[in-house]
Amino acid sequence: MKSFSQPPVSQPEQLRIRRWFVTLWPYLMEYRWRVVAALLCLVAAKLASVGMPFLLKYQVDHLSGLQQTAADNWWLWFPLGLLLAYGAVRFFNVLLGEIRDLLFGRVTERAMRRMSLRLFRHLHSLSLNFHLDRQTGALQRDIERGTSGISFLMRFFVFNIGPTLLELVMVIGVLLINYPPVFALITLLAVVLYVAYTVKMTEWRTHYVRQAAQADSTTHARALDSLLNYETVKYFTAEQREASAYDEALAGWEQARRKNRLTLFGLNAGQALIISLAMLAMLMFAAYYVVVGEMTLGDFTLVNAFMFQLFLPLNFLGFVYREIKASMANIERMFELLDETPAVADNGTEPLRIGAGEVRFDHISFAYHAGRPILQQLELTIEAGKTLAVVGSSGAGKSTLTKLLFRFYEVGSGAIRIDGQPIDQVPQDELRRQLGIVPQDTVLFNDTLKNNLLYAKPDASDAELQQVIRLAHLETLLAQAEQGWDTRVGERGLKLSGGEKQRIAIARMLLKKPAIMVFDEATSSLDSHTERGIMEAIRQVSAGHTALIIAHRLSTVVDADRIAVLEQGQVVEQGSHSELMARQGRYYQLWQMQKETDK
Repeated sequence: MKSFSQPPVSQPEQLRIRRWFVTLWPYLMEYRWRVVAALLCLVAAKLASVGMPFLLKYQVDHLSGLQQTAADNWWLWFPLGLLLAYGAVRFFNVLLGEIRDLLFGRVTERAMRRMSLRLFRHLHSLSLNFHLDRQTGALQRDIERGTSGISFLMRFFVFNIGPTLLELVMVIGVLLINYPPVFALITLLAVVLYVAYTVKMTEWRTHYVRQAAQADSTTHARALDSLLNYETVKYFTAEQREASAYDEALAGWEQARRKNRLTLFGLNAGQALIISLAMLAMLMFAAYYVVVGEMTLGDFTLVNAFMFQLFLPLNFLGFVYREIKASMANIERMFELLDETPAVADNGTEPLRIGAGEVRFDHISFAYHAGRPILQQLELTIEAGKTLAVVGSSGAGKSTLTKLLFRFYEVGSGAIRIDGQPIDQVPQDELRRQLGIVPQDTVLFNDTLKNNLLYAKPDASDAELQQVIRLAHLETLLAQAEQGWDTRVGERGLKLSGGEKQRIAIARMLLKKPAIMVFDEATSSLDSHTERGIMEAIRQVSAGHTALIIAHRLSTVVDADRIAVLEQGQVVEQGSHSELMARQGRYYQLWQMQKETDK
């Protein structure tokens, strides 16, 4: 049989727990008066709780000592004051607990809000490669469980573990002062055994709690990934495959939950045995002392009430400890996310000084993975106010230029300069505010057309919107849309065609009014007719601006001021369309190949 004993908490884990409380402490102190008031309610409620068994004892003693009297004198013996006092104390005990929860609820909700916002901002600060390696569904579940864990940890650590320990001390003290010491000793022994058993068992089963949480994240991510790619599933009639994969993930979750449930059974059964034996011993001694005349029936009732009153929160304490360990496992995952550092450090402090808007890739070398270079000592210049088109075969590194310009990745060597200023010396936010892009795959928010446009400039006027709509040739789309620009575009913009989404991307970029424009294979997935319309719009809006066009189809860039041919991470040719065709080099070969393909 596997032992459930665990070594002491390691120093790194102790430091992690300390860090969690250091992080959460400012959120507790944000409403410190609420915390103080809640704690006062807590202490008052516990005093009332300890006083109730005494009121019950006096009632029993009073009633057991009464002699039968005339019916017309019964009210003289009825313990009305004791009964009223008992009812009032019980009511105030509950009321103080509700007031405590009401006061502290704002504290926990604000802490959840602060931590959720902090994590959300941190995730947006991480580099692109982090998000490419993550499953969004699993990440979302980690955030949800982490913030819920914070709420549970704060609420029950402050209002259950602390109060229960306070009540234990008070009850043991009362028993030791007023009754034979055996009652206090049994209570103390039971508490020590209960806590020790709970801690050791919970430490053992925490491993299975983590497994269940991981399985839950995997299952959620699998379902979300499949539903987000609904069309692809339908195209390939892969419903059964997706269902089988989801069922496989569910089977892992079921297995983890089964192990979790079995260990929970062992924990609950052991706790119940300790409590039952303790209560049996207490009642047997109490009955003995009543028989020999050293205690009254009221004392017997008091001891019994104390045991029920004490072991009920103690039993709940076992549940709370289990849940706190589970919450700490969830919080640990959330703090691991907070510990993630961006692969591209945002250390720039100099303001971006854009004059004419020249962009220069100066001896750039870069690789996504060691041993597979993408760019090798690349030299490339986008002249101010001119359009540079970069063409080449797939995998040549064309789109990598865009990612490096936006600083999604750090260059291996060399520097990218805007008007002579290295972009790694500029804050990333300031850099990206001056850059506009029409990406290859335009993904829109599940919102209205207007709000998707306003994403570039939330305070834009209707006149500005109308201007960019005209420049991007979106009038037809808006005229045909059922609710105009208040029409919702669907998940990731799936209600729109590829050309319509690209025109929205162009309009959104124009609304931003960037100093430098980037078009990253903006027409690669469009038909010829739509492509010509989009390229005409691109030529119009990029005229007089510094623009970089990444293109796969050479026919779309014949009007560019300069064309650079990229092969194996290096520029092999540069010039205008006519110059490159006259050389009959690599560009000429690519042109002929595409011409043959288009026939």
